[in-house]
Formats: sequence, C-alpha cells, structure tokens
Amino acid sequence: MNKPLLLSLAAATILGTNLDAQSMYERIQSMELQMKQMKEELDTLKAQKAQTSDMDTEDEKSDDEETMDDEEDDTSNADDSDEEEDDDDEETIEETLEEIQENLFELNKATNGNHLKFGVDYRFSIDNLHYKMADGSEYDNDGFLTNRFWLNMNWAADKHLSFRAQLAYNKAYGQRMSGGSTAYNYETFDWVVNENPYDDSIRLRFAYFLYQNDTFLGTEVPWTFSIGRRPSTNGHLINLREDESPSSPMGHTINVEFDGLSSKFSLEDVTGVEGMYIKFCAGRGMTVAQEKFTATPYTDDHTDNKSIDLGGFIFVPYDNGQYSIATQYYYASNLIEQDFNTTTGDPLNTFTTVGGMHSFTANFVANGIGDGISDFLDDTTFFISGAVNITDPFDDQRMLYPTIDSNGNLTKTGESKTGYSAWTGVQFPSLITEDGRWGLEYNWGSEYWKSITYAEDTFIGSKVAARGSVYEAYFTEYLVDDVLSMQIRYTYADYDYKGSNGFFGATTGASEKITEITNPLTKSRVADTAQDIRFYLRYKY
Repeated sequence: MNKPLLLSLAAATILGTNLDAQSMYERIQSMELQMKQMKEELDTLKAQKAQTSDMDTEDEKSDDEETMDDEEDDTSNADDSDEEEDDDDEETIEETLEEIQENLFELNKATNGNHLKFGVDYRFSIDNLHYKMADGSEYDNDGFLTNRFWLNMNWAADKHLSFRAQLAYNKAYGQRMSGGSTAYNYETFDWVVNENPYDDSIRLRFAYFLYQNDTFLGTEVPWTFSIGRRPSTNGHLINLREDESPSSPMGHTINVEFDGLSSKFSLEDVTGVEGMYIKFCAGRGMTVAQEKFTATPYTDDHTDNKSIDLGGFIFVPYDNGQYSIATQYYYASNLIEQDFNTTTGDPLNTFTTVGGMHSFTANFVANGIGDGISDFLDDTTFFISGAVNITDPFDDQRMLYPTIDSNGNLTKTGESKTGYSAWTGVQFPSLITEDGRWGLEYNWGSEYWKSITYAEDTFIGSKVAARGSVYEAYFTEYLVDDVLSMQIRYTYADYDYKGSNGFFGATTGASEKITEITNPLTKSRVADTAQDIRFYLRYKY
C-alpha cells in the first residue's frame, strides 16, 4: 500500500510553506485548502482500513474450506506472509491516521481555534437630507459624508464558550460644526453612541461571552447564556436593508445599545415543533450613581431619577427555515423626558423620570414564497409585523401627551396611552444584475406609538418610530465577491403627529397633530416630512 502523498508534505506545508505566502489572506486560504485535502485523505484511509478488515475475514473463511494437505501447507505459508503484510499496512494506516489528526488539530488551532480572529467592516456613505417643517420652512444637506468602521473580534475557547466584541468609529468628514443648542447634543448618549457620526473616538459597540450546551439540568434542551455589552442593534427585519445577519431583538420595537444578559432555550426537541425557542433578556439602559470624587462614590443619590431597566422575552413558536412566526415582549422602567425651561421653552441638560412602558411585537416572515413556483419567488423574502405599546406613567407624570390640550386646558396626570404600528416589506433578487437585491418597505404608526429604536441607522431619525407613514426602497449590489458592496436607499417619512423621535414624557415625546399646532416656535421645530437618499460603498471581510 502506498503511503499518502500528503504525509510527506504535511509538516512542511502546515507550518513552513505558508510562511512564504505573500499575504495573511493567502496563508489562510492555503491552510484551509490543505485542511480540506487532509480530511478527504482521512476518509479514504478509513475506508481502506475497513476494506482490509473485510478481506481478512473472507480469507479466514476460505482457509477453513481447504482439505488437501499440500494445498493446506501452501495456503498456510501464503497466509503467514499476507498476515505480516496486512499487519504492516494496518500499522501504517494507524500511524497515518494519528499523524494527520495531529496535523489537523494544529492547523485548526492556527486558523480558527484558540486565537482571537479579527474582521473589518468599513463603509463610506453620502446622504442627501431634506426636511419640511410644520411652519413651511425647509432644511437640507445635499451631501453629508461619513466614514463608519467596525473592528470585529471573535474567540472560541472551546465548543461551549466563545467571546465576541466590536469596536466602532463613526464620523462625518473633517471637522463637524453644529449651530444648535448644546442641550440637544445627545449623540454620545449611551443608547446611540456608536450609531451616530460624531467625533473621531473609537468606542466599544458590543462585547460579551456566550456559553452554549446541548443539555440543561439533565434535560435534552439546548441552551445558551450570555452577558455583557449587547449586540442589540440591527435586529430582525431591520437587518434586511442593512445587509446584515440579525441580532436578537426585533427591530420594530427595540434598536438601542445597552448592557445586559440573555438566555435562550430551544424547545424543538421537547415539543416536536420546528424551530421553537424562548429567549429571556434583561438589561440596564441608564445607571443612576454619584461621581467618584464625592463623599459616597457610585451610590444612588436619591434624586427623582432612577436607573432605567428593561426585561422581557422573545418567543418563536415556529420556524422551519422558510416560514417563521416570532413574538417579543418587554417592559422598560423609569423612562425619561428632557427638561425644558418653563419660561423660555429652551431645552435643558437634565431629565425627569416619567414612568414605564409595555411593548409587544409579533411578525411573520417568509424566506421564499411557495415551493418551486419560480426561482424568483424562491429567492424572495416577505414580512409583516405588528406592534403595540402601553404606557405606565407615574401618578404625577404625563407620558406621550402634552401638559396643555388643544383647547388650552390642563391635562390629567397618570393617564395610560396605547399606540400601534404596522410594518411590511419585501426583498427580492434583482432583474438587472445577478447578485443584486431590491427591497420595498412601508410602515405606519398611530398617535401614541412609541418604540425604543433610537439607534436605527437612518439619519432623519428612526423610520419605524414614525407617527405617520414611511416609504422606503433600496438596491444592494455586490461588486467584488461578498467583500465589496454598494447600496442606494431612499427613505421618505410623512409625519401625522410630532414627537416620533423624542423621549417619553410631555415635551419631546408628546404627541400632537401637526396640522393643529398653533405655537410658532413649536411649528418651527417640528418636521412635517423628511427624506434621506443614501449611497454607500462597503468593504467587509
């Protein structure tokens, strides 16, 4: 039996030859190719060993049937020789298997094992922004240029424990000037700090460890546990236009950065229902604590502000890979409203805690319409989503409605308001190019609709937060493999009520019909319509 060619090259190619590669990319590609070849060789050797074992069995049966003395002597001599040769071949196979397995281990360790792996994601974008205010005035920026860079880090310690992190840089070209009040400067607010083009700082977008196992407390329930800075932006549905894999939350009702934990339990094996799982999530969006150099550092200062906490779950009752139904519920406590000067109406740099809010979302997604009707429908994604929010204000606070009603009367405190939203969209293959994707989306929000989606990557503000109608169309095309892509996107928002992108109280978050606003100052600060036309080039590897 011939010894495999890979054996004579293994040591040199795994740790030696790759060092002469012109780039790290070529080294990785070369090692991955060698790994594939060695795996194929491993399967071949196992098959050869099994075949040798079967032949030995047949030879033994043949020996038992021999009866002539002279033939028996000849067979015995031949068998002794064959057995010695078979033993040598079997020993060679065992040595080969062991050596290749060791080399595979070293190669896997060198490429994607116990090493921190890096990935880069750079995007250049230019946005054309236009606003029409409630008083008829207009504002625009014909070319808002930005750089966004993400540095991804992954580390798998073993099959159960892994770590992921991402550093982010997001900045407008050159030095950015602002002519507005510093009281509106919340671009470094923790919920959106990495999603807005601000300064040239590099910040942590997310960092967490993930533990996973196939059994939970002795039951056949696969589960996971994770804690850290959460990957909580660009979640389900909103990820389609972003050309990204979705993070856990449903982008219809939550799209902010926060710190917390989650634990997922797969119920498919227990219930027999495809794709069923439940995931519990909790996090903190703001910590109230005194500064370091005080008499009692980091303690609750007993002001009216309280730490903002969020807890809820995601329940997926069915997901067969093509069709899925998903639901999400959360409760957010101690939500805030920005303070304003009661005399001048100017915004202040302080907050008031106003109450909590319940949120519920449900959606249906079809990753492929029908079964074999056409290639076009097989590669088309359709979704529809509905959401409800219910406010839970403190007895002395107002949430999502103003202090004075349209008749000039003082409104009551402590009233709960309910809002609704609907969102539908379709993404389908391009009819012009081979790899392109087109998308069309529409969403609508009612008078008291409120989501926590401040980090949505739309410069005119979160589209799914709109109290009114939003229309969107986009085209994504890959220019070089899956590394370099471009996108053209158009988003148009027609607001019916003000406060879509505000906070949760009676000032920035208060809903008021735009056509009924009479205060000239308010009308000059409220957008009636807004549009964002974006073009980007993106390198991701």
